[in-house]
Amino acid sequence: MNLFQFAHCADYDGKIDYLAFLSPEKWSHGRRNDNDILKNYIAHTFMKVYDEHKVLFLRNCCLFNTGLFTKFYEAIYAVFSLNSVPNRQTWFLDGFYTQFQLAGLGIDEFPKRADYFDNPEELVFDTNCEIIPQYSHIFNDEENFFRIPRPVRESPTKTMLFDGAIKRAKHMVDANYRVAVPQYYRNRIQLLIPICLMDENLPDLALVLNKNPAGNQYLGHTCLTLSMAYNNARLIAKLDPGCWLAP
Repeated sequence: MNLFQFAHCADYDGKIDYLAFLSPEKWSHGRRNDNDILKNYIAHTFMKVYDEHKVLFLRNCCLFNTGLFTKFYEAIYAVFSLNSVPNRQTWFLDGFYTQFQLAGLGIDEFPKRADYFDNPEELVFDTNCEIIPQYSHIFNDEENFFRIPRPVRESPTKTMLFDGAIKRAKHMVDANYRVAVPQYYRNRIQLLIPICLMDENLPDLALVLNKNPAGNQYLGHTCLTLSMAYNNARLIAKLDPGCWLAP
């Protein structure tokens, strides 16, 4: 279920701005100030909690747990009231509230957060596994190919450059397992590693890794832009300060 199918979201940008104030972090890519990361986060979080039947329906309202917190670690909920406008969505987005604020309004039931994984081992890179890239997809799929920096796309040694970047990323993960960042995409956990092609210290792309059925190799067949990767990773958790994947 899409959030905008479920509810009428009047002044959505203003309500998102308030949520960004409640839960302060960098919610826009680069120098923009559009809260695009937060909008993506809320849209996907709603779909997940709806599928998990974690939207709590009360007599005159409903709410879901955003999975976000204030700087004082107060849980934040999205609250909907019944829509009084006929022939529109059943619900109207009132806004975002802390548990304390809702308790003051007489609400004493609170839904749980979305669950993105069953096995915590999925979140950690297995250093015993090698990485096998699928260059036929990375170079032949148009979307993948045009995410690669132009000088690399046009280089006759692009495969060698990628091999070197993957080898370096593997060394980085061996030194610090947190370099491999988990993301949630299409109902599964995947890992992201940095691919530095133009400068060995500056990632250009994130390579998506899936474990093979035997569990002894990681298969890398898709490259994401850093903004795409961050959007997917932020669904699971706030990233550590200094992480290579940053908005």
